[in-house]
Amino acid sequence: MKIRTIVMTVVMAAVALANAANPVNGMLERIDRGASKKFATEIKADPSGEDYFEVSQKGGKVLVTGNDYVSVATGINWYLKNVLKIHLSWNGMTATLPEKLPVMAKPVRKSTDKKLRYDFNYCTYSYSMPFWNWERWEREIDWMALHGVNLPLAAVGQECVWRNMLTRLGYTADEINSFIAGPGFLAWWAMNNLEGWGGPLPDSWYASQEAMQKKILARMKEFGIKPVLPGYSGMMPSNADSKLGLNVIKSPLWNGFTRPAFIYPTDPAFAEMAALYYAEQQKLFGKADFYSMDPFHECKNADEFDFDAGGKAVMAAMKKVNPKAMWVVQAWSENPRQQMIDGLEAGDLLILDLFAECKPMWGIESPAKRENGFGNHKWLMCMLENFGANVGLHGRMDELLDNYRLISTHPLGKNCLGTGLTMEGSENNPVMFELMSELPWMDAVPSKEDWLRYYVKARYGSFDARIYDAWVILANSIYNAPMGNIQQGPHESIFCARPGLDNLQVSSWSKMKNYYDPTATREAARLMLEAAESFRGNNNFEYDLTDIVRQAIADEGRRTYQHAIADYKCFDRKAFEAGSKRFMDLLTMQNRLLATRSEFRVGSWIAKARDCGTTPEEKDLYEWNARVQITTWGPRQCADAGKLRDYAHKEWNGILKDFYYPRWEAFWQTLRDTFDGKPLETIDYYAMEEPWTLDKTPYPSAPEGDCIDTARDVFNAAFHP
Repeated sequence: MKIRTIVMTVVMAAVALANAANPVNGMLERIDRGASKKFATEIKADPSGEDYFEVSQKGGKVLVTGNDYVSVATGINWYLKNVLKIHLSWNGMTATLPEKLPVMAKPVRKSTDKKLRYDFNYCTYSYSMPFWNWERWEREIDWMALHGVNLPLAAVGQECVWRNMLTRLGYTADEINSFIAGPGFLAWWAMNNLEGWGGPLPDSWYASQEAMQKKILARMKEFGIKPVLPGYSGMMPSNADSKLGLNVIKSPLWNGFTRPAFIYPTDPAFAEMAALYYAEQQKLFGKADFYSMDPFHECKNADEFDFDAGGKAVMAAMKKVNPKAMWVVQAWSENPRQQMIDGLEAGDLLILDLFAECKPMWGIESPAKRENGFGNHKWLMCMLENFGANVGLHGRMDELLDNYRLISTHPLGKNCLGTGLTMEGSENNPVMFELMSELPWMDAVPSKEDWLRYYVKARYGSFDARIYDAWVILANSIYNAPMGNIQQGPHESIFCARPGLDNLQVSSWSKMKNYYDPTATREAARLMLEAAESFRGNNNFEYDLTDIVRQAIADEGRRTYQHAIADYKCFDRKAFEAGSKRFMDLLTMQNRLLATRSEFRVGSWIAKARDCGTTPEEKDLYEWNARVQITTWGPRQCADAGKLRDYAHKEWNGILKDFYYPRWEAFWQTLRDTFDGKPLETIDYYAMEEPWTLDKTPYPSAPEGDCIDTARDVFNAAFHP
């Protein structure tokens, strides 16, 4: 008996060791307990040097072979989607696998010459990730591996590096706190846009984020994922001249915020500060093979400088840390300046064509076209898709597919090393990110209709013609913003706009244009509801149903608003009263619909924020960060004159009722009063908005009501009153 116990203990220890050594086994266990016993995995290099996976049979197990663990995970995801019809997505990373997996009668092999697949935008770290715990990060790394990502930006804990660096330079804790931003705004601090807003960060934050980044990097290393660490490009606190005697350059305000200063890279102090930064980073997180630097990001007073010398100085500082490292730079706006990259060695720079599904810079026709692309430098075709993590269906399916096809035939495509997901906010529009992540592994770029036929089967577990028809309608309308339309992300919901007599955009820079017939989203919602009973309890279906019905109601709200404003301008009081009431009813319906999914509840966002705190004061600080970011974004000057308010607006349950509804109620009332001869009142919206950011009224995060029943009720009330 003792021998048997010892043997069992040894076997269990061996299994545990194998799972620890093979991150894919741990990933499979998180997907479904016992799943790792149903698969066998092998790492085997391919003579071609390409990334590949092969799915075959080995005895009673499905064998997935690949050149590394990311390729193996991608192969497992292929098997889940194509054979088991299981689609893992941000809204659901677990599944129930069959007791016995279907036999692979014939091996399937997929390969790609797109060796690098990038993930994230600096903004993602504040719009989606600021309050993630390890459990959520662990799921995200699983998602990355399953979707072939092997080069993510790894920006967690960069504030810890800066705190240590500034401490060594003699800054006090209070001075550091006035420089480093709060969790909801760290991305814009890191991009040299603002100082201190959202802080001060407590000591517990630094401790938790340092520990988190170490866990993240360790898991990435297990998978063979290469992290891109934030590098140094000259940022310093705005008082570095008086505090340290440095010769710094100060930029104009950024939308009302004081920007950090920066040292020009050719200044002798630059190398000293860079060496100090990298030394502190290396102590905490080690070295990397890729570093991200964006000198002069959205900087309007840099044109007088020597960009060639500056670029070489930034590169030299990085190369001192790791001579083999590549500099990763975002192609955004005027960056990277041509003069800065012309003198850099090919192979040392990797350029992210950040918005390439809409405004590619790499050389094809586009509003942002560069005649010679990026010259001899390597680059990635990226899809930005989302700005401000706004809620809304949106995509450019035709343009994405067409632009990707061109890479293989265009002379400037030869230096494209892969793809990138550079969204400002994640956890939305899964269809577009699924398409983008699959493109590198496809034998040929498909038509969107053919791909959607496969997608519907994989996402919902079976094919339904009504659902397919709904997706084709969406793919030819809201998911097909045409070339020349350069709007920044989703078609914004009118409910989230600061009210006015001529509302179209919600955020100041969205560049939104009407490009599809709004009856398309209504018809897609109708078809989804027609199929709903067959998919009751299907997580992916119920999420998509909610999102599509939400979009249909938002589009109906916009149409209703336009009619009500027209009636007001025509002085038709009766029609105006009916129209403005219907608008408010639609907004209320939307709030009720979105209560049925935790992903669409403001309570979920706030709960994550509060969970990060270790004291009541910390919880309140993080909640304030969460509330401000999605509403006013900044203080009055930055929200109003700086135009930042509503940039990260969210069409979520709770905030619809308590933040957006009162604004519209006040607006309609001011118009109503003019029928009685009163002058049109100017509303101080910021005065209405700020109290909500300071409030602590709790919002539930758990879903309320049946998703399908509520969607049907709301749809019928909205379109068949």
